[in-house]
Amino acid sequence: MSVSTHGLRVRRGPHVVRAAVELMSSMRFAIALLTVICIASIIGTVLKQHEPINNYVNQFGPFWAEVFRAARLDSIYSAWWFLLILAFLVISTSLCIARNTPHIFKDLRTLKEGIRAQSLKAFGQRAETVLDESPDAAANRIGQLLAGGGWKVKLQHRDGDGWMVAARAGGAHKLGYIAAHSAIVLVCLGGLLDGDLIVRAQTWFNGKSVYTGGGLIADVAPRHRLSPSNPTFRGNILVPEGGQGSVAILNQADGVLLQDLPFSIELKKFIVDYYSTGMPKLFASEVVLHDRETGAQVPARIEVNHPASYKGIEIYQSSFDDGGSSVKLKAVPMAAAAKPFEVEGIIGNSSEITNGTDRLTLEYTALRVINVENFGESAGGAMTSGADVRKVDLTSGIESRLGAANKTNKPKVLRNIGPSIGYKLRDAAGQAREYQNYMVPVDTGDGQPVFLLGMRERPEEPFRYLRVPADDQGSMDGFVRMRAALADADTRTRAIERYIARAADSKRPELAEQLRISAGRALALFAGTERAKADAVSAGGWQAIAEFMEANVPEADRERAGAVLVRILNDVLFEVLNLSREKAGMAALPADEKSQAFLTQAVLAISDAYFYPAPVAMMMTDFKQVQASVFQVARAPGKNVVYLGCLLLIVGIFAMLYVRERRLWVWLAKDASASGTAATMAFSVNRKTIDSDREFERLKDKLLASRKDTAP
Repeated sequence: MSVSTHGLRVRRGPHVVRAAVELMSSMRFAIALLTVICIASIIGTVLKQHEPINNYVNQFGPFWAEVFRAARLDSIYSAWWFLLILAFLVISTSLCIARNTPHIFKDLRTLKEGIRAQSLKAFGQRAETVLDESPDAAANRIGQLLAGGGWKVKLQHRDGDGWMVAARAGGAHKLGYIAAHSAIVLVCLGGLLDGDLIVRAQTWFNGKSVYTGGGLIADVAPRHRLSPSNPTFRGNILVPEGGQGSVAILNQADGVLLQDLPFSIELKKFIVDYYSTGMPKLFASEVVLHDRETGAQVPARIEVNHPASYKGIEIYQSSFDDGGSSVKLKAVPMAAAAKPFEVEGIIGNSSEITNGTDRLTLEYTALRVINVENFGESAGGAMTSGADVRKVDLTSGIESRLGAANKTNKPKVLRNIGPSIGYKLRDAAGQAREYQNYMVPVDTGDGQPVFLLGMRERPEEPFRYLRVPADDQGSMDGFVRMRAALADADTRTRAIERYIARAADSKRPELAEQLRISAGRALALFAGTERAKADAVSAGGWQAIAEFMEANVPEADRERAGAVLVRILNDVLFEVLNLSREKAGMAALPADEKSQAFLTQAVLAISDAYFYPAPVAMMMTDFKQVQASVFQVARAPGKNVVYLGCLLLIVGIFAMLYVRERRLWVWLAKDASASGTAATMAFSVNRKTIDSDREFERLKDKLLASRKDTAP
């Protein structure tokens, strides 16, 4: 403090700075920072990073999605507060090293030979004896024995008193402290160098800005691009087979930055191999790197965990994707007013189609040529990867007679079921449903091959499948013809008359008329033409019949009436099936087990189709696959810094845990009651163990006994 004419004034500035330095260099502050970093890392591991905001909304709701975005929990490792904590940890650990390193080196240089002889009696491990040699001879002998055993020794002669032998071993224990703390600093510095800090600094100070629009990469303005000399970055680049790419995408919280590379990557061939489960076993890329400055061409093979390196940039095989495959689709009508048509498209693009007065956008999202599914838990044709599309509860009588799906627990049976097309149908309001339809029919276990038409409302939901039977030609034409015949009033009438002629008793015409009325009402309900008269809510199918029975048949009679109605409708629909075949110039199906299996699945599919949420189902008829590799390109100067930090951390932890610092003092003085030398030995160790006790006994036997040539 200083005194002036204006009174007493205390200079608090230095005290505040000193207190701040004390806090930041303290262990409790560093531990608090490490705790926050650990918690943030756990969140970053559990919560998927850099996902679109809609994914978080679907999974957690809009409120928590906004909380995650505001707190940057969806991109923790590039969040400003996470980088700030890393910076504070670097400062805190550096200050700790700066404060303690001088004391450590000072302690390493001194052997504390000036300790008072009387103080040795306060040590827990000590020994006293009388040696039959002079103090100076004993001091030299003990010093040589200790030095030969790797101890650092110093002898001090005290006039009139005697000799003090001071020794120390295991000084690397304290160096381990410096190495471990330096490792933390290096690892954090490497993380800051290889993180988003330098990239973000260019948006703060170098006039760069995040790009949020769309369009061609070549049309993006320079202010959204980073120079090829950018010292650190990590981004992704997609390259199709036969194509080249030289611009990486750096995902940011609110958009992207484009990173120009000093070379272009040409993908010559993409190689992929699969396990029996359908998971990729190997994917690799045969590439040629074209130097944009010299024109040099460097061939390379990139595999998972085997990156290529060029001009300080590592190129990793990250994943693979579609590179613009072309597909041909045929629309199968699922609504009465829909008409079949064909369309061609490229994966990643879209087409406009119409739904009567409404227009829909058909987005081609995925082509998969291999699909391995689990059929072990299938029953009645249901797949474990999704439930039925209809989402309705049929009565037990209908389920037992028409083979509705009931899940059972069975072992896994994995099988490749061929190519599939994934697409979305988006309406004018922007709402979309996702579809996945398989190209070839699949035998799901009951002997009747079916085409699988999958649908889901949201990305996190499993697909639910409509199963359309394949006819004797292996196509969906039989189902389409039968459904069209069912919608035709004249065909329904002819089918009923055929059924009456075959089933009615000619001697009881009144029963035939009753049967005609029942069959006509059931068929009209199933076809959806008598919805208003029947007071049914559903458009048609088994659900309409079930609702009609609940409204018009007493509960006690429903089981019996349902069994009769199912039998009548099954026979009439068989006639509808044969009439549809005859109209197409095909022979009628015999009433055998194979025909009944097709009819069973066709009737279920027609019933389910009333609940199919699209006017058409797009079936793939042909495709030409073009694959693409997704590479991660990274320039990481902090990588070597992190490696050095890891090495120091291993050395430091090993030194602190396994190297014991030991100190030894031996006081030698002329014994007043004898002709020899009185010796007092004291032993100190930073971590007392059984080994330290054994070492003390061994040293005592060697140093305080007669002179020998062996070292301890």
